[in-house]
Amino acid sequence: MGSSSILMPNIILGQRKENNMEPIIKERPKVLFFDVNETLLDLTKMKNVVAEALNGRDDLLSLWFTTMLQYSLVTSASGKYEHFGNIGAASLQMVAANNNIKISESDAREIILKALRGLPAHPEVKGALSKLKENGYKLVSFTNSSNEGVKKQFESADLTAYFDQRLSVEEVGKFKPFRETYEWASRKMDVKPSESLLVAAHGWDIAGALSAGWRGAFISRPGAQLYPLAETPEISESNLELVANKLISLK
Repeated sequence: MGSSSILMPNIILGQRKENNMEPIIKERPKVLFFDVNETLLDLTKMKNVVAEALNGRDDLLSLWFTTMLQYSLVTSASGKYEHFGNIGAASLQMVAANNNIKISESDAREIILKALRGLPAHPEVKGALSKLKENGYKLVSFTNSSNEGVKKQFESADLTAYFDQRLSVEEVGKFKPFRETYEWASRKMDVKPSESLLVAAHGWDIAGALSAGWRGAFISRPGAQLYPLAETPEISESNLELVANKLISLK
């Protein structure tokens, strides 16, 4: 991946931070795609549930998440598909076993299901989504989780009404950050990749989107970092309200 900019009409996309240069944004994307977990929803409760299952070892949480992401990529690269929640449960079993903690498959799946239930939105999310809709943006959720799972999460967090559509990778059978998955989402919404912008709190998700020709807005939630070897998104802020303000300012 080179350090030169990817040039598109009226916009410089994916410019890496070199010589203190920042990406330039000049026009509105047609569709805003939102990652869900951590980007919109506060995962504190989920982390507490998983840590409890690991005998209170909250130091194992990041290992569990990276293992889950790793095996979602293994699944997709192998040409297979499995619900993300089931991969999360299997990863929980693996991390537990490596630390002499026994968790059965059925218990692991119930733990993950419980962990994902009733997650609240981050405090600024509803206000920011409202402003974006009032300013004419089309909002679409785009997640590795199942359609049914996100439907229940949005109902619980009272987010359903903010979104024009919900997209899950289960429809394409390949997890983000595979390039084909972003390309499928653009086609699904009948827009070009360059007209699509992903809002996410995961550096790997932003990296995948930019590599597929999308635009990106990164939310630097605590512990979240951009991947230094990937292209740099045009927007990077600490919360969704600040991201929304920048998007609304575009003409």
